[in-house]
Amino acid sequence: MLRLRTLVIATSIALGACSQQSNDQAKSAAQPAPASTAPAKAASAAPTAEVSAVNPFYAPSTLPFQAPPFDKIKDGDYQPAFEEGMKQHLVEIAKIADNPEPPTFENTFVPMEKSGQLMMRVMQAFNAVSSANTNETIQKVQEEEAPRLAEHQDAIVMNDKLFKRIETVYQQRDSLKLDPESRRLVEVVYKNFVRGGAKLSDADKAKLKELNKEESGLSAQFTNKLLAATKAGALVVDDKAKLDGLPEGDIASAAQAAQGRKLDGKWLVPLQNTTQQPALQNLNDRAVREELFKASWNRAEKGDANDTRELISRIAQIRAEQAKLLGFANYGAWKLEDQMAKTPEAALKFMDNLVPAATARAEREAKDIQDVIDQQKGGFKVEAWDWNHYSEQVRKAKYDLDESQIKPYFELDNVLQNGVFYAANQLYGLSFKERKDIPVWQPDVRVFEVFDKDGTSMALFYCDYFKRDNKNGGAWMSNLVDQSRLMGTKPVIFNVTNFTKPAPGQPALLSFDDVITMFHEFGHGLHGIFANSQYPSLSGTSTARDFVEFPSQFNEHWATDPKIFANFAKNYKTGEPMPQALVDKIKKSKTFNKGYDMTELVSAALLDMSWHSLSADAAKQDPDKFEADALAKAKINLSYVPPRYRSSYFQHIWGNGYAAGYYAYLWTEMLADDAFQGFVEHGGMTRENGDRFRAMILSQGNTVELGKLYHDWRGKDPSIEPMLLNRGLKEAPQKK
Repeated sequence: MLRLRTLVIATSIALGACSQQSNDQAKSAAQPAPASTAPAKAASAAPTAEVSAVNPFYAPSTLPFQAPPFDKIKDGDYQPAFEEGMKQHLVEIAKIADNPEPPTFENTFVPMEKSGQLMMRVMQAFNAVSSANTNETIQKVQEEEAPRLAEHQDAIVMNDKLFKRIETVYQQRDSLKLDPESRRLVEVVYKNFVRGGAKLSDADKAKLKELNKEESGLSAQFTNKLLAATKAGALVVDDKAKLDGLPEGDIASAAQAAQGRKLDGKWLVPLQNTTQQPALQNLNDRAVREELFKASWNRAEKGDANDTRELISRIAQIRAEQAKLLGFANYGAWKLEDQMAKTPEAALKFMDNLVPAATARAEREAKDIQDVIDQQKGGFKVEAWDWNHYSEQVRKAKYDLDESQIKPYFELDNVLQNGVFYAANQLYGLSFKERKDIPVWQPDVRVFEVFDKDGTSMALFYCDYFKRDNKNGGAWMSNLVDQSRLMGTKPVIFNVTNFTKPAPGQPALLSFDDVITMFHEFGHGLHGIFANSQYPSLSGTSTARDFVEFPSQFNEHWATDPKIFANFAKNYKTGEPMPQALVDKIKKSKTFNKGYDMTELVSAALLDMSWHSLSADAAKQDPDKFEADALAKAKINLSYVPPRYRSSYFQHIWGNGYAAGYYAYLWTEMLADDAFQGFVEHGGMTRENGDRFRAMILSQGNTVELGKLYHDWRGKDPSIEPMLLNRGLKEAPQKK
């Protein structure tokens, strides 16, 4: 997942891929610093010397790349910096809006891009900490500041004098002889202001401001409730025998996790963000599997203080009302207007076309699983909590492949250094050097300096790979500092995942899915590292949702490239490469379980679009009934293939900016697989191909219309065929 530039307090996005955008990127002002609706107060453009001396955010960081000084930042520094940042930003915006000179690109758009620097410093550091290392103080700041930041955003987007200047330059853009990137900035900013309500009547602006404020506050509450629910939902076991089947390393980690909560003599299996849980693969006790699955499925539906159903019902209503005010039939129609798909209908048609092939394959896979259960005289029909356990047995039977055989060859640091980094070196010439002198937000975090092919220092890369109770679930990327030639800044990037932390003295061994996640998130990282834009608003990952997951999913392909795989798939004890016979088994099992994988993903994406296709006139929904009805209507309600995320713990859409955008993972699979096919057609992993992809895709950010950007690089529009073949949803044509 990716975390993109953000206007409001972000919370973590989840799994196998993610980058974080703003809560609603399309609402962003020119400089995606948090904006607000609060009336401008009298404020100096700089804090007093006394205040500056005690708050590390008030002056630019003196660390390399202006990295945040996490060793000096205290929890109590964030809220004052947010408040001061909003004051300063509004003063800067007022100066632009009140300029008596006729509006020009140079006196309107350029100073807007430069505004809000204090806001960006505190926002980006806070988003890293609040999602990856939170506590009660941070959560309180999050809930209090989220609605204020929404107000701040609206105060800028709905500033009439400012918008008139923007609109004037927009209307004159054809005669201004702007360079292509500057013209793109004018068009993006103008459309974002219009989409954010700049043209509404005063009465409707007031309504929208209240809705935006309420939604932002509820989204922050959702995130904090879900984090608490996920922690409380962990499975606690008081008899080690019930964990029969788990590897000894996982049992040791469970014992350590229990000790961390002062549950002496017990074992604790924490919940991941997704519906299915990794331990279900190995647990032999069916009753324990069912207990763990239901702990995940019901984590946020217990009728307690962490129950999220009332929140999501209200958020869905608010979004429908926002869309109606802005002239759209529903939130999805508003959200997709500036995406590659353009309309919910196009996104739904794309997904509907995947359902028959995905469910048909899942049903065939279910039959294989049921055959194993029957052969073992299990006496039951396969349920969701059985799938991973028995599908692993099917894999062993079909491909003679066992996950426990694989893990010793995927030690985390080796995968990072000799896999992820090595691939970036082979494709793009990058090299990496670990920095121990850069402060971090938690001791597990590591920092690397990134060097270009000519030895030029170009970025910092942070990685935070292990699960903690105070870390949001999933995996994501974001920036601590954005690249901008205008601002003279280079990118500071971070990746976060939730891999199981090994017991002391034990190696961190990964599943193959974990390996893919590392390559995925680093694909987002490359999108940020290679950013080469003049303006911060267009830099790096500041793109449409249904484009931003493309570089990350494309980068996944290199995990299985023979040259790369051979360089990192080595036994952590002996250093010996993975035997070719085992490599061949992995290749043969490439499309194993893809029916399940695609069905659970499409189910979640359809749930998202269903929630965001509600009109403002619709009654408040009961989440459980709505969810069941939506899946049945889409003909994707297979009992043994639950959605990857249930509505009540769907962090992507209620807390992290993927609302009406979760389909983007599927859309960008199409782009990624088609792009990889383009590499194959031109010689595969070569520096020439890498340099061209870097120059034409990864460095461009949002400086070019994204459909054109892809077409110019590929020489044609994307085809869905490579995706269907790669995911096992279509048989490859037989060679004659």
